Amino acid sequence: GGIFKKANELTVLCDAQVSLIMFSSTGKFSEYCSPSTTTKQIYDKYQEASGINLWSSHYEKMQILLNKLKDDNNKLRKEIRQRIGEDLSGLEVEELRGLEQNLECSLKVVRDKKYQVITSQTETKKKKVKSLVQIHKELGCALAGKDAICDYGLAYNETLDYKSALGLANDASHIFAFRIQPCQPNLHNAGYGIHDLRLA
Repeated sequence: GGIFKKANELTVLCDAQVSLIMFSSTGKFSEYCSPSTTTKQIYDKYQEASGINLWSSHYEKMQILLNKLKDDNNKLRKEIRQRIGEDLSGLEVEELRGLEQNLECSLKVVRDKKYQVITSQTETKKKKVKSLVQIHKELGCALAGKDAICDYGLAYNETLDYKSALGLANDASHIFAFRIQPCQPNLHNAGYGIHDLRLA
């Protein structure tokens, strides 16, 4: 803290532009700069006064990296064009053969993925169809009366009564006459009669 206090005193008492950068042994960064300037302005003035370019080495490294990235980008673009059948002029037989092998490998990967997706979708559809078949079967059993126990049976009435015959005469071909009778004969003695049932 004392050195930063001295830097502030120099700024106030001497009207000086002071920039102080400090790193501790643990790597902690501390900085002081006069309020009337910035650290970059101090660096620029230092370069002008000393004739030393602080950024040249860093700029050169960045330029080298940029050129390398440009070369990699151009190679990738050329490879993409060659994979779609463009920019093939100047390639030797070995290069064309290598390109062909790469395309075959890529095609195999795409086909395997396609078959995997088709298989997965087919299995999903089969499960849905199986579920629908089971639902249809259960509904059919319910409609057929297999889920309930009937205490009465339906007996076809061979002799149509007057209303049924009248309905048939009027082209009502869907009229049927049935008679409900107990499945157990002793129910006759219990006071249960025979009831007619007509379905249209």
